[in-house]
Amino acid sequence: MNGTVVRAAGCVLWRRPPASAVGAAAGVELCLVHRPRYDDWSFPKGKLKRGESPRDAALREVLEETGHHCVPGAVLPMVRYLANGRPKEVTYWSAEATAGAFVPNDEVDEVLWLRPEAARTRLTHPRDRALLDTALPTLPTA
Repeated sequence: MNGTVVRAAGCVLWRRPPASAVGAAAGVELCLVHRPRYDDWSFPKGKLKRGESPRDAALREVLEETGHHCVPGAVLPMVRYLANGRPKEVTYWSAEATAGAFVPNDEVDEVLWLRPEAARTRLTHPRDRALLDTALPTLPTA
């Protein structure tokens, strides 16, 4: 096993539901991305570029993967796991989506905006469900 830690960053991206949504007065929707390479549903994230701060990487990855700009809020606990036999550390923020629109690309072919319980069901990895649990108290009336 290679001991070099892979550093990455991402966001639990959220928005207030569109006004046209049923029951839109309360709660938030979370953005999940589908990566065909892994056939998984997760929060947007990616590796840091050389010299890039985790916060800048998180904002860049959200824009690249979801097409949305965002405003970062609370820093969430770091998520650590093995990826391809290497330790990986991902720093996350809760972040409110602002302007933007998703366009499918090579890395992400689909995004879903889901209420927290639906997101919990759709997330592929238990570590992302645990991250969701830590993010919920940072969101407005989740």
